[in-house]
Amino acid sequence: MRLPITQIDAFADAPFTGNPAAVMPLDAWLSDDVLLAIAGENNLSETAFLVPDASGAADYELRWFTPAAEVALCGHATIASGHYLLARDSALVRVTFRTRQAGILWVERDGDGYRMALPAWGPTPTPLPDIVAAIGAGPAIETLWFETGYALIVLDSADKIRALKPDQRALAALGKLVAVVTAPGDSTDVISRVFTPYYDIPEDPVTGSAHAVMTPYWAKRLGRDSFTAYQASARGGFVACRLDGDHVILGGRCVTVMEGVFLL
Repeated sequence: MRLPITQIDAFADAPFTGNPAAVMPLDAWLSDDVLLAIAGENNLSETAFLVPDASGAADYELRWFTPAAEVALCGHATIASGHYLLARDSALVRVTFRTRQAGILWVERDGDGYRMALPAWGPTPTPLPDIVAAIGAGPAIETLWFETGYALIVLDSADKIRALKPDQRALAALGKLVAVVTAPGDSTDVISRVFTPYYDIPEDPVTGSAHAVMTPYWAKRLGRDSFTAYQASARGGFVACRLDGDHVILGGRCVTVMEGVFLL
Protein backbone atom coordinates (compact mmCIF):
# COMPACT_ATOMS: atom_id res chain seq x y z
CA MET A 1 0.00 0.00 0.00
CA ARG A 2 1.37 3.42 -1.02
CA LEU A 3 0.04 6.28 1.09
CA PRO A 4 0.84 9.95 0.38
CA ILE A 5 2.33 11.85 3.30
CA THR A 6 3.33 15.49 3.75
CA GLN A 7 5.26 17.06 6.60
CA ILE A 8 4.31 20.64 7.42
CA ASP A 9 5.74 23.10 9.93
CA ALA A 10 2.71 24.78 11.53
CA PHE A 11 2.72 28.21 13.17
CA ALA A 12 5.97 28.72 11.28
CA ASP A 13 7.36 31.54 9.15
CA ALA A 14 10.23 29.41 7.85
CA PRO A 15 11.35 25.78 7.81
CA PHE A 16 12.68 24.34 11.08
CA THR A 17 10.42 26.58 13.19
CA GLY A 18 6.92 26.06 14.55
CA ASN A 19 5.57 22.57 15.16
CA PRO A 20 5.99 19.81 12.55
CA ALA A 21 2.97 17.68 11.73
CA ALA A 22 2.54 14.85 9.26
CA VAL A 23 -0.66 14.95 7.19
CA MET A 24 -1.84 11.71 5.60
CA PRO A 25 -4.98 11.61 3.42
CA LEU A 26 -6.73 8.23 3.26
CA ASP A 27 -9.59 6.85 1.18
CA ALA A 28 -10.96 4.99 4.21
CA TRP A 29 -9.94 4.46 7.82
CA LEU A 30 -7.22 1.98 8.62
CA SER A 31 -7.39 0.17 11.95
CA ASP A 32 -6.53 2.19 15.03
CA ASP A 33 -3.44 0.13 15.78
CA VAL A 34 -2.09 0.82 12.27
CA LEU A 35 -2.79 4.56 12.60
CA LEU A 36 -0.93 4.59 15.91
CA ALA A 37 1.96 2.61 14.42
CA ILE A 38 2.24 5.10 11.53
CA ALA A 39 2.32 7.99 14.01
CA GLY A 40 5.01 6.18 15.97
CA GLU A 41 7.04 5.64 12.80
CA ASN A 42 6.75 9.33 11.92
CA ASN A 43 7.87 10.18 15.48
CA LEU A 44 6.45 13.71 15.31
CA SER A 45 4.34 15.34 17.98
CA GLU A 46 1.29 14.70 15.78
CA THR A 47 0.16 12.86 12.67
CA ALA A 48 -3.16 13.97 11.18
CA PHE A 49 -5.26 11.52 9.18
CA LEU A 50 -7.93 12.73 6.75
CA VAL A 51 -10.82 10.78 5.19
CA PRO A 52 -13.55 12.34 3.00
CA ASP A 53 -16.61 12.83 5.22
CA ALA A 54 -19.39 10.63 3.90
CA SER A 55 -21.89 12.08 6.39
CA GLY A 56 -22.02 15.45 4.62
CA ALA A 57 -21.44 17.32 7.90
CA ALA A 58 -17.97 18.47 6.82
CA ASP A 59 -15.48 18.12 4.00
CA TYR A 60 -13.28 15.61 5.84
CA GLU A 61 -13.10 13.52 8.95
CA LEU A 62 -9.97 14.33 10.95
CA ARG A 63 -8.14 12.37 13.64
CA TRP A 64 -4.83 13.09 15.39
CA PHE A 65 -2.29 10.64 16.84
CA THR A 66 0.88 11.23 18.82
CA PRO A 67 3.43 8.40 18.86
CA ALA A 68 1.70 7.16 22.04
CA ALA A 69 -2.05 7.82 21.75
CA GLU A 70 -4.96 9.38 19.89
CA VAL A 71 -5.80 12.85 21.21
CA ALA A 72 -9.10 14.71 21.56
CA LEU A 73 -7.87 17.95 19.97
CA CYS A 74 -4.75 19.12 18.15
CA GLY A 75 -4.53 22.63 16.80
CA HIS A 76 -1.23 22.64 14.92
CA ALA A 77 -2.05 19.48 12.97
CA THR A 78 -5.48 20.97 12.15
CA ILE A 79 -4.03 24.15 10.65
CA ALA A 80 -1.44 21.97 8.87
CA SER A 81 -4.26 19.85 7.42
CA GLY A 82 -5.99 23.00 6.22
CA HIS A 83 -2.74 24.18 4.62
CA TYR A 84 -2.32 20.80 2.91
CA LEU A 85 -5.79 20.96 1.33
CA LEU A 86 -5.98 24.68 0.54
CA ALA A 87 -2.52 24.70 -1.06
CA ARG A 88 -3.75 22.11 -3.56
CA ASP A 89 -6.80 24.07 -4.73
CA SER A 90 -6.49 27.83 -5.17
CA ALA A 91 -10.29 28.11 -5.54
CA LEU A 92 -10.88 26.84 -2.01
CA VAL A 93 -11.21 29.43 0.75
CA ARG A 94 -12.22 27.20 3.68
CA VAL A 95 -12.18 23.51 4.57
CA THR A 96 -14.18 21.88 7.36
CA PHE A 97 -13.35 18.87 9.50
CA ARG A 98 -15.58 16.57 11.52
CA THR A 99 -13.75 15.30 14.60
CA ARG A 100 -14.68 12.65 17.12
CA GLN A 101 -14.35 14.69 20.31
CA ALA A 102 -13.94 18.36 19.34
CA GLY A 103 -16.92 18.86 17.00
CA ILE A 104 -16.74 20.57 13.61
CA LEU A 105 -13.58 22.60 13.01
CA TRP A 106 -12.60 24.81 10.09
CA VAL A 107 -9.49 26.35 8.55
CA GLU A 108 -9.62 29.25 6.10
CA ARG A 109 -7.22 31.51 4.24
CA ASP A 110 -6.11 34.69 5.99
CA GLY A 111 -3.72 36.71 3.81
CA ASP A 112 -0.53 34.67 3.46
CA GLY A 113 -1.51 32.50 6.41
CA TYR A 114 -4.54 30.80 7.89
CA ARG A 115 -6.98 31.05 10.74
CA MET A 116 -8.93 28.24 12.33
CA ALA A 117 -11.68 27.73 14.87
CA LEU A 118 -11.22 25.53 17.93
CA PRO A 119 -13.58 25.07 20.88
CA ALA A 120 -13.04 27.53 23.75
CA TRP A 121 -12.46 25.43 26.85
CA GLY A 122 -13.19 27.23 30.10
CA PRO A 123 -10.98 26.71 33.17
CA THR A 124 -11.78 25.99 36.79
CA PRO A 125 -9.43 27.42 39.47
CA THR A 126 -7.96 24.35 41.17
CA PRO A 127 -4.93 23.75 43.43
CA LEU A 128 -2.39 21.70 41.45
CA PRO A 129 0.58 21.30 43.82
CA ASP A 130 1.92 18.08 42.26
CA ILE A 131 1.94 19.56 38.76
CA VAL A 132 3.52 22.83 39.93
CA ALA A 133 6.22 20.86 41.77
CA ALA A 134 6.95 18.68 38.74
CA ILE A 135 7.15 21.75 36.50
CA GLY A 136 9.65 23.32 38.92
CA ALA A 137 7.96 26.67 38.49
CA GLY A 138 8.11 27.91 42.07
CA PRO A 139 5.06 29.77 43.39
CA ALA A 140 2.35 30.14 40.74
CA ILE A 141 0.04 33.15 40.51
CA GLU A 142 -2.88 30.91 39.53
CA THR A 143 -3.50 27.28 38.68
CA LEU A 144 -6.51 26.12 36.70
CA TRP A 145 -7.77 22.74 35.54
CA PHE A 146 -9.76 21.72 32.49
CA GLU A 147 -11.81 18.53 32.40
CA THR A 148 -10.11 17.67 29.10
CA GLY A 149 -6.85 17.01 30.99
CA TYR A 150 -5.19 20.41 30.56
CA ALA A 151 -3.52 22.18 33.47
CA LEU A 152 -2.93 25.93 33.17
CA ILE A 153 -0.19 27.29 35.42
CA VAL A 154 0.23 31.06 35.42
CA LEU A 155 3.57 32.66 36.36
CA ASP A 156 4.52 36.31 36.64
CA SER A 157 7.30 36.72 34.06
CA ALA A 158 8.54 35.60 30.67
CA ASP A 159 11.99 34.95 32.15
CA LYS A 160 10.56 32.30 34.47
CA ILE A 161 8.85 30.61 31.52
CA ARG A 162 12.07 30.46 29.53
CA ALA A 163 14.05 29.12 32.52
CA LEU A 164 11.76 26.14 33.26
CA LYS A 165 13.40 22.72 33.54
CA PRO A 166 10.56 20.35 34.46
CA ASP A 167 10.94 16.88 35.91
CA GLN A 168 9.61 14.92 32.94
CA ARG A 169 9.45 11.63 34.86
CA ALA A 170 7.38 13.21 37.62
CA LEU A 171 5.06 14.81 35.07
CA ALA A 172 4.59 11.53 33.20
CA ALA A 173 3.71 9.78 36.46
CA LEU A 174 0.76 12.16 36.88
CA GLY A 175 -0.99 10.48 33.94
CA LYS A 176 -2.92 11.85 30.98
CA LEU A 177 -1.94 15.48 31.27
CA VAL A 178 -1.04 18.51 29.15
CA ALA A 179 0.75 21.04 31.34
CA VAL A 180 0.53 24.59 29.96
CA VAL A 181 2.69 27.20 31.70
CA THR A 182 2.09 30.83 30.77
CA ALA A 183 2.91 34.41 31.76
CA PRO A 184 2.76 37.94 30.37
CA GLY A 185 5.07 38.08 27.36
CA ASP A 186 8.02 40.27 26.50
CA SER A 187 7.87 40.55 22.69
CA THR A 188 4.19 39.46 22.60
CA ASP A 189 1.22 39.84 24.94
CA VAL A 190 1.53 36.27 26.22
CA ILE A 191 4.27 33.64 26.42
CA SER A 192 3.96 29.92 27.15
CA ARG A 193 5.55 26.48 27.14
CA VAL A 194 3.76 23.14 27.02
CA PHE A 195 4.87 19.78 28.48
CA THR A 196 3.20 16.47 27.60
CA PRO A 197 5.42 13.50 28.52
CA TYR A 198 2.40 11.17 28.85
CA TYR A 199 2.03 11.44 25.07
CA ASP A 200 5.76 10.82 24.46
CA ILE A 201 6.28 14.53 23.81
CA PRO A 202 8.42 15.98 26.62
CA GLU A 203 7.92 19.53 25.29
CA ASP A 204 5.55 20.36 22.45
CA PRO A 205 7.01 23.00 20.11
CA VAL A 206 3.83 25.05 19.40
CA THR A 207 0.46 23.86 20.66
CA GLY A 208 -2.81 25.08 19.13
CA SER A 209 -5.01 23.36 21.70
CA ALA A 210 -3.04 24.99 24.54
CA HIS A 211 -3.83 28.38 23.05
CA ALA A 212 -7.49 27.38 22.88
CA VAL A 213 -7.21 26.73 26.62
CA MET A 214 -5.29 29.95 27.31
CA THR A 215 -7.38 32.33 25.21
CA PRO A 216 -10.47 32.57 27.45
CA TYR A 217 -8.20 33.14 30.47
CA TRP A 218 -6.02 35.80 28.86
CA ALA A 219 -8.91 37.55 27.08
CA LYS A 220 -10.52 38.12 30.48
CA ARG A 221 -7.28 39.11 32.20
CA LEU A 222 -6.17 41.48 29.42
CA GLY A 223 -9.64 42.94 29.00
CA ARG A 224 -9.80 42.37 25.26
CA ASP A 225 -10.78 39.58 22.87
CA SER A 226 -7.58 39.52 20.77
CA PHE A 227 -3.91 39.21 21.66
CA THR A 228 -0.57 37.90 20.39
CA ALA A 229 1.21 34.87 21.80
CA TYR A 230 4.57 33.18 21.53
CA GLN A 231 5.36 29.59 22.55
CA ALA A 232 8.97 29.61 23.73
CA SER A 233 10.13 26.12 22.83
CA ALA A 234 13.46 25.50 21.12
CA ARG A 235 11.75 25.85 17.71
CA GLY A 236 9.32 28.57 18.80
CA GLY A 237 6.21 29.88 17.11
CA PHE A 238 3.81 32.83 17.03
CA VAL A 239 0.04 32.46 17.36
CA ALA A 240 -2.64 35.11 16.90
CA CYS A 241 -5.47 34.49 19.39
CA ARG A 242 -9.05 35.75 19.43
CA LEU A 243 -12.02 34.75 21.59
CA ASP A 244 -15.23 34.51 19.55
CA GLY A 245 -18.11 33.30 21.71
CA ASP A 246 -17.68 29.61 22.40
CA HIS A 247 -14.81 29.34 19.91
CA VAL A 248 -11.21 30.44 19.80
CA ILE A 249 -9.87 31.72 16.48
CA LEU A 250 -6.15 31.05 16.08
CA GLY A 251 -4.00 32.39 13.25
CA GLY A 252 -0.61 31.50 11.86
CA ARG A 253 1.42 30.47 8.85
CA CYS A 254 2.52 27.04 7.61
CA VAL A 255 5.49 25.80 5.59
CA THR A 256 5.56 22.50 3.70
CA VAL A 257 8.97 20.86 4.23
CA MET A 258 8.57 17.31 2.93
CA GLU A 259 6.38 15.34 0.53
CA GLY A 260 6.58 11.61 -0.01
CA VAL A 261 5.01 8.17 0.04
CA PHE A 262 4.55 5.94 3.07
CA LEU A 263 4.93 2.25 2.14
CA LEU A 264 2.71 -0.02 4.19
